[in-house]
Amino acid sequence: MNLFKKLAILPLMAGLLPACQSSGESKVHSDKSIPVTVLQPTTVELPRSYVADIQAIQFVEIKPKVDGYVQQVLVDEGEFVKKGQPLFRLSAENFAEAVKEAEANYKQTQAELEMANYETERIQRLVNSQIYSPIRLEQAKREREVARMKVEQAHAQMQRAQMDLGYTTITSPFTGYVDRIPYKVGSLVSPESLLTTVSDISEVFAYYKVNESEYLRFKRAELKGEDMQQMDNVELVLADGSIYQHKGRQETVEGDFERGTGSIAFRVRFPNPEGLLKHGVTGKVRMMTRMEGVCLVPQKSTFEIQDFTYVYLVEEDGTAKVCSFNPIERYQNYYITQDLAPNSTIVYEGVQMIKDGMKIETNPIPFDDVRKELHLDNLQR
Repeated sequence: MNLFKKLAILPLMAGLLPACQSSGESKVHSDKSIPVTVLQPTTVELPRSYVADIQAIQFVEIKPKVDGYVQQVLVDEGEFVKKGQPLFRLSAENFAEAVKEAEANYKQTQAELEMANYETERIQRLVNSQIYSPIRLEQAKREREVARMKVEQAHAQMQRAQMDLGYTTITSPFTGYVDRIPYKVGSLVSPESLLTTVSDISEVFAYYKVNESEYLRFKRAELKGEDMQQMDNVELVLADGSIYQHKGRQETVEGDFERGTGSIAFRVRFPNPEGLLKHGVTGKVRMMTRMEGVCLVPQKSTFEIQDFTYVYLVEEDGTAKVCSFNPIERYQNYYITQDLAPNSTIVYEGVQMIKDGMKIETNPIPFDDVRKELHLDNLQR
């Protein structure tokens, strides 16, 4: 596909040959010296920002486990609650009656088991005296086993009734903040009713997505054992543009790429001791990305036609050759690329005055001066 695009734009290049190919014909000499510079391989660290989805470290929906009417709302919206603190109470009369009935049934089955034990012992003595047949003893033992199973069943029913009664008091599963409370006193609720949510925001997770190429770059660096300290110093840019005072630590990555977008999510953990961040707030994560052995190409040294970016390479005899390259990243007023060979000489300024194959008089500009002009000193390591 790229070949067809390049062929299509040849007429627009006004005589420019395809990228990095010789013209085979001398061009008009320039009467003006052209500033050029030599690209130097370097290592840079530049900030990258990603839109983040910020979530509480724990976020749980609170729903009742039994049907009933809301009898008491014991907390207010936005209130800080502790683990085990009661939040709601539902009507409990029916469940209390069920507990009494289950307890009575349990006691009855216990009494029946005691009678079965006594009867089994009595028949055992009669069998030992050869008054009863051993068959009668086996019958008594089976009756005792049935009575024992009835006790277990009644005990389970009593426990279930007690649990249902306990479910009428709804408590917080952990320490956190209460969200909106849509059901008020008197509302009929069921296990499908969302009473509120509780979020633990002592720490928060920030999820951000990257494309496949960024993921591969990160994983390769990780597998090579390269310095990943920048992953422990992730910044969070808040909605008002301010920088969150605590740094985050990148922890993990999801297992699969999204089919629709071709992206995968990373997770960063941020401390939140002041409670400034809430579940669902917006922001951006920002981190330093380290790139080694790349060339920095000033934007004013390039020109674009359709989807392609070009630069003029200068040969030893002063001939300018047009060459396309693929920028890895565009940051401020320069491009980062690995397509151009280190120590290549490029036209620094005046690309609009040059044509492919033109011999030019060069005016070398030290790359250190270029770096200062591009304000690269704080990005290079």
